[in-house]
Order: sequence, then C-alpha cells, then structure tokens
Amino acid sequence: MTVQPPRAATDDGGAGTDGLRALSPARDTAPARTPSPPHALPSPHLPSTPSAPSAPLFAATPPLPTTPAIPSAPAPSSETPSRATAFAETSSAAPPAPPSGETASNRFLAKAALVTIGLSIAGALLGLGRDQALAHLFGADSATDAFLVAWTLPEFAATLLIEDGLAFVLVPAFSMAVARRAQGAVGDPVRALVASTLPRLTLAVTAVAALLIAGAPYLVEALAPGLPDPALAVDCTRLTATCVFTFGLAGYCSAALRAHRRFVAPAAIYVAYNTGIITAMFVLGGRWGVRAAALGVAVGGALMVVAQAPSLWRQLRHHEVSPPGSAVAEARPMDLTLISTVLLFALCRQSQVLIERFLASSLPAGAISHLNYAQKVAQMPMVLSLMLCTVTFPVVAQAMAEGDTERARVRVERDLALVSCTVLLGTAAVVACAPQIIQLLFQRGAFTAQDTSATAAVMRVYAVGLLGHTLVGALVRSYFSSGRPTWYPLFAMTAGIVATSWIGALTVGRFGVCGIAAANAGGITLSALLLLYGMGPRSVPIRTRRVVAELGKPVRAALVAGAAGALCASRAHSPLVGLLLGGTVVTAVFAVLAWALGIQALAPVLRSLKRRLPHVRFR
Repeated sequence: MTVQPPRAATDDGGAGTDGLRALSPARDTAPARTPSPPHALPSPHLPSTPSAPSAPLFAATPPLPTTPAIPSAPAPSSETPSRATAFAETSSAAPPAPPSGETASNRFLAKAALVTIGLSIAGALLGLGRDQALAHLFGADSATDAFLVAWTLPEFAATLLIEDGLAFVLVPAFSMAVARRAQGAVGDPVRALVASTLPRLTLAVTAVAALLIAGAPYLVEALAPGLPDPALAVDCTRLTATCVFTFGLAGYCSAALRAHRRFVAPAAIYVAYNTGIITAMFVLGGRWGVRAAALGVAVGGALMVVAQAPSLWRQLRHHEVSPPGSAVAEARPMDLTLISTVLLFALCRQSQVLIERFLASSLPAGAISHLNYAQKVAQMPMVLSLMLCTVTFPVVAQAMAEGDTERARVRVERDLALVSCTVLLGTAAVVACAPQIIQLLFQRGAFTAQDTSATAAVMRVYAVGLLGHTLVGALVRSYFSSGRPTWYPLFAMTAGIVATSWIGALTVGRFGVCGIAAANAGGITLSALLLLYGMGPRSVPIRTRRVVAELGKPVRAALVAGAAGALCASRAHSPLVGLLLGGTVVTAVFAVLAWALGIQALAPVLRSLKRRLPHVRFR
C-alpha cells in the first residue's frame, strides 16, 4: 500500500510502493505571515515556518470541505488564515483555493499515521495469534515459563534496537543527513552516515549476540533462579539470542526509512516477525515442543530485515539536490554520550520485565505465563496510540534541529492530547471486558478457565498503568528529539524502577501476580510524572499546566466509562455478547463525556460533523 502527500515542485521518482513520500511544501502547524528567520535551515520536506502561538492542543486531519455555498457576502472566519484558505466556502464564480501548507502537512501525517496504525494492527493481531498458538499448543506451565524467560531477550532487543534506543539516536541523525543531502552538501551525507555507522553497529550486535549465546546458562540463572526446568530455558535463550543481531539491523533500517518519511516498510516488520514465529510453532511444535517458538524468533528477526532492505536501498541510491545558493547545515558527528543516555534509558525501562519475572519465578508454575498474556493484551491500546508519535517524531526532530521550538511544542502538545485520549478509551475497554477478552482469545486447548480468571485479574491491574506507559513513550521522544544528550529521562526511569522493585517485593507475597502488576503500574506512573515535570529547559518547552489539565478530562471520562462497561459486560452469559455490549457501552459513555467535558482531541471531529450537519447544535 502506498500513501502519497500532495506533489511538490520536485519529484522523488522512486515513490512506488516502498513508503510514504515526504511533504515538500507543507508544515505541520499553521504558517505565519512573516518569513522564516535567516538562520533557520530550509528543510527538504517541510519548509521552516513559525507556528501560530494560539494553536490548540490537538489538530488532526482537517475536516472534509462542505458543498460550495450559494454566492453571498462571506462571513468573517475565526480560523487561522491557512484554514480559512483551505476550507472557506466558495462562490460559483471563484474556483476553490488550493490547500494550505498546514492542510497538506496534516493530511500527510494523518495518512502516514493511518497506514502505520493499519499495519501495526495487523502485526498486533498476528502477535495475538502468536500468543494464542503458544497457549493452545503449550498451555501455561513450566515449559512456557521456560520459553518466556528466553523471550526476555527479544523484548529487550526490540526496545533497545527498534522501538526506542536506536531510533532516538538515528532518526535525528538521519534527518540532519537528509536535509544536508537536499541542500546540496558535498558528497552524499546519507551514504556517509551509513558508511560510518552501519559497520560499527553490525560488529557490536554480532559480538553481543555471540556473548549471549555462550553465556545463556548464567543468564537464565540470573533471570529466573527458581525455574523448574532451566535446561529448556537455556536452549530457548540460545535461539532467541540471535535476535540481537537481526533486530539491530532491522532497527537501523527503520530509523533511516522514517527519517526519509517512509513508514510502510518499518510498520510491516512485526507482520513478518510474528508470521515467522507462528509458522515455526505449527510446523515444528510437535517435534521440538516450545523450542519451535524460540526458533521462530530467529526466523522472524531475519524476515524483519528482509522486509525493509529493498526500500532502504532505493533511498540510498536516490540523491536529491536543492537549487544552487541554498544554505547547507553543518554535519554533526554521532555523540557517544547521547548514545549512552538513550541506551541506558531504554535498558532501564525494559528492566521492569526483569523485575516481574524474577519475582514471579518463586510463585507457582504458570505465574510468568499469566503475567505475559495479560501484559501483551493490555498493552495493545498503548502500542496503537504511540503509532502517532512514531510518525511525528521525525517532524519534531527536524523542528528542533532548525531551532523552531514553537512548531515542536505545538506538535508535542497535540500528540499528547491525542495519545492520552486514545489510550484511556482502550484502558476503559480493557478494564470493563478483561474476562471476556481473555476467554475469547486464549481459553482453549491447554489454557483452562482457571488460567483465564488469573490472567484477566492481572490484566485489569496492568491497565491502570497504561496511561503512564504511553506518556513515557511520548515524552521521552521529546527529550531526545534535539539530538543532544540528557540524563534526566534516565533519572526519571530509574526512580520508577526503584518504586517498582520495592512495591513488588512488598506485595508479591500477599497478592501474587496482581501485586507484581500493581508495582509495574505504580513505577511507570511515577516515571511519567517526573518526565512531564521536567519538560521545558531539558526538552521541548510545552505548557505543562495546560497539558495536565487537558489530560484530566479523558481520565475522568475513562473512569466512568470503564465502570459502566464492566457492569453491562458482567450481565451477559456469552463472552462474545459481553465483549460487544461492554465495548459499546464504554465507547458511547466515553464519547458523551468527552463531548461534555470539551476534550480538545475531539474538536476536529466535532467541527467536521458540524459542517456536515449544519442544523445540529454542538457545544
């Protein structure tokens, strides 16, 4: 699938099906009437234009234009000049005005987000299919516990090398290289960056993978000292350790492609990954047991690289040059301190999983499995909501590189408003329908009704921390968007990990796996609050009080919607009917309360409905 923004003055020539093209004439905020300051560097994709300081917290895809009105004297517009130009009702004598820069940029970001979310949903559904296959074929016992200890490596590698760590370093670096390439820098800055970084990365991930394979027995002993079958866990760990190599290459390709505004191939990697795991389990599960799932991790990691390599190769071959006389940004070398702060933050964040499995290894067999299944399902709203930040992260990084902090601030505030509203709606649905979701997804084969009850209880507790997880994922991108090192995110995450450890140690004896899940929620919420407090001089200077006030509205709506949905879902005898009823009630109650509370994330939707239904009164 290919989604393209409006054509620019220059053409890429290689768009095809390898991803989304960058916007040339567009900005992602309302353009001002004054020109860009002389020191601002022109971008090859989004020309530098200051943002309107009065922009709302959220703005998504512009509403659809209405049918041209009967010629009459135009009424004064309360919108910004760009929106008035793009969407004003026109007379029959005058042709429609072309879309403004803001309109084109918002449309591109919306299309990019939709494509990314669509492929991410496909990958998430395959991830659920993977977990369903694991539960159906192997249940929730000591064998699956052994595999899930080995599964710690792919979880860490995905966070460090694909989702957070490498992306925070490489996306700003590649964004600068792409800008210098378009400005006519000597040579090809993108190829030079690849030549200086890819060989070193390949050598590093190869060495780490080899070290993990050799030290697998010691790693298993450190991760889960109470595991009843450590030999099986060692075998699985040696197979999954190969993902350090493949995930490193996959994460490098993803960061480079996103900096080029190519989102299709990076969003498809988890489709390829989970396909490899599911296929291996069904083909080899009868002979190899749970080791087949570990082999699937190795195969799926290789498929991640294969899915992106052709698209990246096309970008490296392309060399776009700006007109003569353009200012060329000075190359900035990779900062070792920045790499250290990013990787340490990602490692610290993912260490929550280590704490959970260490504490759960002393509980009865199946505890680690219940934690894993609950976490995978509960985190789906967070994963989907953060797809917007994945798309807009290169935009924020480019704005910070150009010194346009106002544009970066507006973009970050809009993202926070949308992702919080989205994840809280999902949180309310998870809390309301947890037993029905787990029963429909997993209760078959070796997965019993008792497993369903235990997993659903854990999932409801996990859901309490979803907003914290989402805010951490969104805010930390702002801290690293400037491409400069900062230790504050590591401090905030360390405080959360310490809180998780203490709460878990105090509650696991009395509450079991639910105590571990509560520790996770408490620790990540503390980290989110610290990151929100530190925004400003250390990061993008958002209006923190206004953002916090806006976040409180969907929180209240989610609390009421979740309670109402849980009450209705529990009345149904069929899990499918209960899920449909509870989900419908949650959505309806949340939407009504969001409208009543005036949540700004819904403002574009209401404006669109108002234009389509002019006789309906909206608040």
